[in-house]
Amino acid sequence: MQAQPIEFGLSPEEALAAWPRGEPVAALISGRAEEGAPDSRARWSILARPAFTTRLGGDKGGEGALQRLDDMLKGTSAPGRESGGPPFRGGWIGYVSYEMGREIEGRAQHAQRPRPRGPWPLMEWHRCPDAYVFDAAERQWWLVGDRAGLPRINDLEAARHERDGDAALKMEPLSSLTGRAEFERQVARAVELIHAGDVFQVNLAHRLTGSALASARGLYLRLAAEARPWYGAYLESEHSAIVSLSPELFLEFDAATRRVVTRPMKGTRAAAAGRESLLESEKDAAELNMIVDLMRNDLGRVCEFGTVKVEEGRVVERHGGDKGEACAVLQGVATVSGRVREGIGVAGLLRATFPPGSVTGAPKIRAMQIIDELEPVERGPYCGAIGYISDHGHAAMSVAIRTALATWGEGEPGRPGGAVGAQRLCSVSYSVGAGIVADSRPADEWRETLVKAGALVRLAGLAENEG
Repeated sequence: MQAQPIEFGLSPEEALAAWPRGEPVAALISGRAEEGAPDSRARWSILARPAFTTRLGGDKGGEGALQRLDDMLKGTSAPGRESGGPPFRGGWIGYVSYEMGREIEGRAQHAQRPRPRGPWPLMEWHRCPDAYVFDAAERQWWLVGDRAGLPRINDLEAARHERDGDAALKMEPLSSLTGRAEFERQVARAVELIHAGDVFQVNLAHRLTGSALASARGLYLRLAAEARPWYGAYLESEHSAIVSLSPELFLEFDAATRRVVTRPMKGTRAAAAGRESLLESEKDAAELNMIVDLMRNDLGRVCEFGTVKVEEGRVVERHGGDKGEACAVLQGVATVSGRVREGIGVAGLLRATFPPGSVTGAPKIRAMQIIDELEPVERGPYCGAIGYISDHGHAAMSVAIRTALATWGEGEPGRPGGAVGAQRLCSVSYSVGAGIVADSRPADEWRETLVKAGALVRLAGLAENEG
C-alpha cells in the first residue's frame, strides 16, 4: 500500500477527539512526541476506520485462532518497506487477550480451577486498509491508502472544537474487586510458594472497577493527557472499548530484516522518589533480570542460533509527567533482540512468546498456574498485547498494562445506546499488578499497584476502604 505525506493541522489526540461520532475508529497513539528522536521507539501514531472486524477463538481455542491469524496474514503480507515511510501500510489493528496464553499452553491452567470463557475473544483484529499515520520525530502526517476510506481532513479540522465536551466525564470512586486485605493475602501466598521452590517470581493483579458517564473516547483523552503513554491505544467495538496507556513494548518485528525486539519492564516508582531509589533496589533489579532471561529463552525458540542478545540490561525511563511530578512514574527497562528464522511470522512469534513474561513471572507456566489459582477473574485484554500487523510485514505490539476496559449495553437500564463514540454510562475496569519475589512485602506491593493506577485514581478517586 502506498503512503504519501500530507498537510494535517491536528495532533493525533485532536484528530481522535474530532473523529465523527457515528464512525468507528482504531487508534494507536504514541504520547512520546519528541521532535528529532534518535530512534523509532514510540514514534508513530495510527488512526484508522475499520472496514470489518474479525474475532478469533471459539471452539477451536488458541491453536485454531493462531492458525486463522496465520491464514489471514498470508493473504496480505508482502515484506519490504521503502526507506523513510511509515511502518504501517494498511493491515490489521487489534489485540490478543491474556487467556490466549492458557490456550497455547494447556499446562498453564490451574488443574483444580478451570475457568469459564469470559466475554472477551482470544483475539480481535480490525481490518484497516486506510489510515492517517503521524511521525512524532519529523512532525509529519502520512496518508496510507485511499482518502475515501477515511473522514476528510477538512471535516476533522473543522470539528476540532466541537467535540471538546466529549472529554467531560463523571466517574464514581473505584473499588478493588479483590480488596486490599485479600490481595495482600494473595501476595503472602505467592511468597510462600516462592520460598517452597515452586516459582522464582509471579505477577499478581487485582481489578479496580467503577462507572463513568462519558464517551469512551473522552475517557481515553483525559487519561492520555496525563499519562502520555508511549504505546497508547483506543479500540472500539459495538458495546465496548479498550483504553490503553501502556508504556511497554512487547514485540516489534520487521519481516524484511527478520529482526525482533522486546523491552520488558520491571520496577516502578513515583518520579518524586528519584531514579536512585529504583537503580539501587536489588529486588527490582532481580525481578528484571529474571524476566530478561525468560524473554531470551522465549525468543530463542524462534530465532536463529546465536542472534538473541541483551542490548540493554537495565535502564530507568520516565513515563508521563507533562502535568508535573505527581503524574510521572519511573520504570526499569531492558532491551532484548534477535533474528527470527525464515518461515516464522507473527503467529509463530506469538506462539513462542505469549503472554509477555513481565506479566506472568518465571518459570512462566508455573507462574501462570498460580495466577489462575489466586486471581478471581479472567484478565481479558489486560496483560495481553495490543498493536498492528502491517500488510508489508512490519508489526508492533505493546504489553496491555495500564489498560481500562469500558463496556456498555444497548437498552439496559441506565445504559443508553447511541452512536459509536457517544457519551453514555459505562462500566470501567482497570487492573493493576505487581511482580512478587521472595522478599516482597504485601503492603508494599499493594501500594505499588496504586502507583501504576495513578492516572485513573486521580480522575475517579478510591473507595474509602481501598486507600
